[in-house]
Amino acid sequence: MSTAHLLTLLETLPGSYAGPTRPEDGPYGLVGAGEGTLAAHLAQTLVASSLTRSGTQFVLSSPDASVLATDYADFATVAGAQVRRVATGGTPEEIDTLVPGGPLATYHFAQFVAHATGHSADAQAADTLLADLAGRCAPHVTENNPARDLAWSLWGRLPLLLSAADADALPHAWQQLLARTGKTLSVPLLGDPLPLVTGAFEAQHEKGDAKVALILGDADDTLLLAREVLESRIDEIIHVPYPDGAQGYPAQLALWYFGAWVAAYLAERYGKEPADVPVLARAQGVMGGEDREQARLAGPRDDLRRTNVVKDWADDQDVGDLDLDEDEDPNDE
Repeated sequence: MSTAHLLTLLETLPGSYAGPTRPEDGPYGLVGAGEGTLAAHLAQTLVASSLTRSGTQFVLSSPDASVLATDYADFATVAGAQVRRVATGGTPEEIDTLVPGGPLATYHFAQFVAHATGHSADAQAADTLLADLAGRCAPHVTENNPARDLAWSLWGRLPLLLSAADADALPHAWQQLLARTGKTLSVPLLGDPLPLVTGAFEAQHEKGDAKVALILGDADDTLLLAREVLESRIDEIIHVPYPDGAQGYPAQLALWYFGAWVAAYLAERYGKEPADVPVLARAQGVMGGEDREQARLAGPRDDLRRTNVVKDWADDQDVGDLDLDEDEDPNDE
């Protein structure tokens, strides 16, 4: 998938859900596995993540997690619930609803859950927010494009991801997007952020260099205190609010969507294609039952791009004083 292709998919994503819209019988249970995990997390604003003994159990999954999804479905069936399995692939008897796979599958999974739990108005509100973001983040918007501007701020830095406790799906979402699409490592700060931000840089103050914190969604009192602490410890703090003051499920799905735009532009900045790297498909294949020996999950040693420690020390001291053997690899332990 090229950058242009992904950007086209992102621009046309709002309103593209084509699955069932009829509500299922309640009460509802929701679990996710594989590529359905993130969508189940985001949809917790609509239905709690749980296994139900009656009503309808939703199981969101992908072929690499089919064994776990089957276990969930069997537990719910034995308990007395009807099961709706939603997946990106698998055998017909394992799927009630098929959704498109890939990094944008989260949208289709989540919109299915919204409609199936009687929250069609929330699904429509989410599409309205996404459509507005598409108009502001699309590639033809060259001035004041918020996604492209934020990608520029993240370029060359390690993002730290924070949110209020009731929006902990957002750091999960952005870490996935920045890694899978943006080819960038980010660190979610989960749980109580105050012990983390007050202590994380005390032993090595330089670790705060080239760090940017993203406060995702609404900032509560704890996040405001965390921001005050971080002001003197890292390069920059950026608040990424919900669009148009939205709340609940539409707001969180919209912020996921904005993160997808940012990740695509970040990959572009790094000169990387936003498509999944081949090893991901091979790893998912192993989880789906393919031969591990044939998967080639490990790269060659010279492709690991380890940092040359001696070269990095050269600015601080004379490398000749390190007394290394001629053939010794400074990175070997």
